[in-house]
Amino acid sequence: MNSALTSTAPTDGAERQPAVAGKRLQTDWSSPAMRSRVRARYRAEATFRYTGLAALLLAALFLGFLLFTIVRDGWTGFQSTDVKVSVTYDPATLMIDPAALKTPEAAQALRSADYAALMIEAVGQLGGAADVVSEGAWLILRENLEADPTLLGKTQSVWVPAKSNIDLLAKGKFDLAEPELTRGVSDDDVSDYTQLKQRGLLRTGFNRIFVTMADSTNPELAGIWGAALGSLLTLLITIGLSFPIGVMAAIYLEEFAPRNRWTDLIEVSINNLAAVPSIIFGLLGLAVFLNFFGMPRSAPLVGGLTLALMTLPVIVIASRVAIKAVPPSIRDAALGIGSSPIQVVFQHVIPMALPGILTGTIIGMARALGETAPLLLIGMRAFVVDTPQGFESPATVLPVQVFLWSDDVQRGFIEKTSAAIIVLLVILLLMNSLAIYLRNKFERRW
Repeated sequence: MNSALTSTAPTDGAERQPAVAGKRLQTDWSSPAMRSRVRARYRAEATFRYTGLAALLLAALFLGFLLFTIVRDGWTGFQSTDVKVSVTYDPATLMIDPAALKTPEAAQALRSADYAALMIEAVGQLGGAADVVSEGAWLILRENLEADPTLLGKTQSVWVPAKSNIDLLAKGKFDLAEPELTRGVSDDDVSDYTQLKQRGLLRTGFNRIFVTMADSTNPELAGIWGAALGSLLTLLITIGLSFPIGVMAAIYLEEFAPRNRWTDLIEVSINNLAAVPSIIFGLLGLAVFLNFFGMPRSAPLVGGLTLALMTLPVIVIASRVAIKAVPPSIRDAALGIGSSPIQVVFQHVIPMALPGILTGTIIGMARALGETAPLLLIGMRAFVVDTPQGFESPATVLPVQVFLWSDDVQRGFIEKTSAAIIVLLVILLLMNSLAIYLRNKFERRW
């Protein structure tokens, strides 16, 4: 039966108006079924939105808890407690001949004096509170006398580092009102601390040792400068190798390499290398640089070479993405005015892609700074008490230093570990902030 009007049954529960042949069916949005579907859709959208918001809040909560815990445990690592002692620089105790100070060997005589005996004599004047200073407190006396040899034979009041338990008591790490919270500290330490506090012989201030010294077996004498310098030297080797090689490889693959099976194989290999666990690169560095080439173990040179292998794929991928983002019209315009392909790449494409290249490089270096596993395999977990003097000197890095301190049984290293983590996080934050700044400053929108 032919008719201009046809009747169709709703297929989805919604009521439809009669449709004219050849025209689209009209939906009755005011029907109960359609209103129910619209409400269900709105509920689904609201549920998805609130679920995403809840996930963000949960992630922020965990991040805030992590940062709070690190700062709570670590901010006291930037403080140290000193004990005031009266020191008489007795030549007899120091075993120094005053006449030797007028000879060319004066510096050696001051350096080799018996400052440990002088420290024992000075601390003995504290009476009952005799075992309160650090084992390395005599270094302060040597530093003072070398700076001013006229102190020989004179008496001076000196602030020297307190030992770890006294330091922790002064910072409130032990609750003396709760016996369960004073485990690890002896009654003698508590008595000595109480005496020194009552006599006004204790002070707590900025921990200069922590930021200027290297590692130590004593928590109160441990510092991060040696590890920080080792990280700097290692990163210099890493960026010096990975940046030029990675950028040149990206330029060749993106601009000049022929499109064939070998190129595809290289690209797939680079993408796979970027996802390889970092410990594999540590095994490679151990086998190649240490066992085959015989390079020095625990040296920034070997660490930098190993991290360069790990960072290279990341820089290649980031550089290729940045180069590919440059519009083809830039290349066509440069070629149209007579530029050679080399001139097009280095005078037009690379300057425009440089922000993306630098951003990817900085992020890759930030990842290298936080790596621990590959450096452990090449021996950079050695106990190094001196700051590295060069690329082949024994050294460690900040992440490995954090690992070593976290594994120490002495309670004083807990705050040192958290304080070192704070320093590492600040450096990583600065590096990522620099990447964001470069991206925003030089970014061009096409």
